[in-house]
Amino acid sequence: MQRAIARLEAHGCRVKCFYDPAAIHQRFGASDEARAAPMHAAARDAEVEVVLALRGGYGMSRLLPLLDMPLLVRSGKRFVGHSDFTALQLALLAQAQTISYAGPMACSDFGTETPSDYTMQHFWGCLSQPCHEISVPARGNAALDITGTLWGGNLSMLCHLVGTPYFPQVEQGILFVEDINEHPYRVERLLLQLQLAGVLERQQALVLGDFSGYRLVPYDNGYDFESMVDYVRERFRIPVVTGLPFGHVHDKVTLAVGAQARLRCTAAQLTLSMAV
Repeated sequence: MQRAIARLEAHGCRVKCFYDPAAIHQRFGASDEARAAPMHAAARDAEVEVVLALRGGYGMSRLLPLLDMPLLVRSGKRFVGHSDFTALQLALLAQAQTISYAGPMACSDFGTETPSDYTMQHFWGCLSQPCHEISVPARGNAALDITGTLWGGNLSMLCHLVGTPYFPQVEQGILFVEDINEHPYRVERLLLQLQLAGVLERQQALVLGDFSGYRLVPYDNGYDFESMVDYVRERFRIPVVTGLPFGHVHDKVTLAVGAQARLRCTAAQLTLSMAV
């Protein structure tokens, strides 16, 4: 955390830390009430422009009923994070169409011994410009050119919120997902849940980010991630796009959740433009 603060200050930021490292409760960084309070304090602080998550894990969904969502929305802060932080980002979008940012976090990105220049470039570019574009090599995708609301995040958290007041009702959107330590058949099961719940049929495309950290076993009989992608591409009505550099990886882009976006794919390139 101290490395992250030093790097942010070196970039010209004035950093306010609302986190108490000594406040430990079970497996969480303080009780639920004590973890919700800093969110409200940051929202009320007129000097704060960006609220940056420390790390992911688990615990944000415990806070959703405790958070003053109208306060967070009115604050105009730019909330940034990914992984478990997806729960807050989807809640902000569901309840007030508020744009937030799926991007790097303090400890896992800014606080590493060797931060990614790629990650930093896309983070500052996305937050400082009204339009931000990502263009990366990506093979195996069908030709595509669509526009719509960009939304999504961690796949497990997305499925976790289906059927709750914190799940956005996005029509004709561009849904992006990522996850870590999830076996291909588990990713398939989560995607099928979104399909069976009627979520995917209302979207224009499903964009897969990084899904790493799993290990195949003999029982899989060769059913790997590519096999799973082939299966869902055959089963789903909408295009399934691969190659988005986002998720639990060193080099990641920053995505504006809730922004209007344009997704273009060719046989060799993926381009995503966002207007925030």
